[in-house]
Amino acid sequence: MIKISDLRKDKKKNKLVMLTCYDFTFASLFEKEKENIDMILVGDSLANVIKGEDSTVKTTLEDIIYHTKAVRKGAPSIFTVADMPFMSYQISVEEAVRNAGRLISEAGANAVKLEGGRDFSEHVKAITRAGIPVMGHLGLTHQWINVFGSYNVRGKSSDESDKIREDAKILQECGAFSIVLECVPEKLASNISQDLEIPTIGIGAGKEVDGQVLVLQDMLGMNDNKFKFLRKYSQIGEITRNAIKEYSKDVKEKSFPSKKESF
Repeated sequence: MIKISDLRKDKKKNKLVMLTCYDFTFASLFEKEKENIDMILVGDSLANVIKGEDSTVKTTLEDIIYHTKAVRKGAPSIFTVADMPFMSYQISVEEAVRNAGRLISEAGANAVKLEGGRDFSEHVKAITRAGIPVMGHLGLTHQWINVFGSYNVRGKSSDESDKIREDAKILQECGAFSIVLECVPEKLASNISQDLEIPTIGIGAGKEVDGQVLVLQDMLGMNDNKFKFLRKYSQIGEITRNAIKEYSKDVKEKSFPSKKESF
């Protein structure tokens, strides 16, 4: 398992590999490939991927706790970051620390991730002071979709670009050990990565960041998502559909179960 203390030292040496995971079965597969996966993110994207919701704001703290517990059982050797979902930290610094603590003590996460920059600097400081590592998240922050109004690339204007870049520095000063940069121009992500001593992890942020993260189900081709930044490494959706067809055919033709598959 990676150590927080090593991340700054290794920033320029090795790219970090991160994937989302939400359940025991996939986590068990991750554990068998632990040499190839540095970090797992139990993301609030489970609202879309697992619950079928249209927005991550519909993920609850109880959802994250439940799924993080399952992931930790399957992949105990892989550093696991749990998302702080919508309204689990925005209300107050005290509530942020309390809920971050639950993700560590109850769910078994190794760290938490929260969206936002300077407006949550005191939250990051307090959570870090409590002994809980914090990963930041800037750029396209999905919990602000009702403010943004779209899932477009962020930081294209000079004003917003400057704000994101400054927010990254603030998060580092407040104690964040890493920052996710989502859907920002490659040049901006590169500049931020050069500005910081802590590693940046990109999703739709180009290749000049210090690591990459993708949603597992997107990467495996289990859905029809066609984001520009997405590379599909398998077609599990198609494989699953074909398996269902074959199973249905065998059952209807009475070729399953065979004598070898019966007691």
